[in-house]
Amino acid sequence: MDKIKIQTVCGFGCGSSLFLRMKIEEVLKENNIKADVFCGDVGTCLSQPCDAIFISKDLYSRIEGRAKVTVVPIENFMDKNEVATKTMDFFNGINKE
Repeated sequence: MDKIKIQTVCGFGCGSSLFLRMKIEEVLKENNIKADVFCGDVGTCLSQPCDAIFISKDLYSRIEGRAKVTVVPIENFMDKNEVATKTMDFFNGINKE
């Protein structure tokens, strides 16, 4: 399998998505998982090639049902436990496929 690509998404692609990207990268490093994580905005995220989109729960409804990849809504970007759990759930899910 090629390296997994995760897109973190916020309204404009340069604020909270950057923070979420850094949190996910911390989780990946702690678990020795290699992946490309990049930021995007809600308006163009569906056109960017990736394997998963991590997005705020508030923006989730804007792409729900339209994405062709796994979409992971995050309620609190500051909650490292939530980010870690959902990141690892995603990776555990793809390892079972």
